[in-house]
Amino acid sequence: MAKVGIVMGSDSDMPVMAKAADVLEQLGVDYEMTIISAHREPDVFFDYANSAEEKGFKVIIAGAGMAAHLPGMCAAIFPMPVIGIPMHTTSLGGRDSLYSIVQMPSGIPVATVAINGGANAALLAAKILAVSDEGLLSRLKEYAKELKGQVQAKDARLKEVGYKAYVK
Repeated sequence: MAKVGIVMGSDSDMPVMAKAADVLEQLGVDYEMTIISAHREPDVFFDYANSAEEKGFKVIIAGAGMAAHLPGMCAAIFPMPVIGIPMHTTSLGGRDSLYSIVQMPSGIPVATVAINGGANAALLAAKILAVSDEGLLSRLKEYAKELKGQVQAKDARLKEVGYKAYVK
């Protein structure tokens, strides 16, 4: 059963949302990914948000651009955590999306990651789930060790070739 719902307003959001899916897969977290427009198909959206708890979702990751109502509307209906991913937009660079998601009214919180922050949204969802899942907590700790190893490998390469060779 999927523990995380990943929802986006358009297939143009797929490159960012796929990063969330990839991280969840790497950590062994089941998810379900859906495209729903809160504005163009409100009936479908309300069915999704109203049935998410029944489906077993513990967290929803919602990506949206421009007016970015999808995360906030999920949070208004779904009783568990919602993580919003503001999408980069051509007109305002994603600031419109960011402000729309982060500036929710009191009582309707949406955890918000960086513009196009799909990977961090998945990591935050996994950390929320890890509160009650020791296996997932172990996998998150291993993931952190891998990140540390990547940085150390880059540092070793820098020391090996020197600054000027490294940046070429």
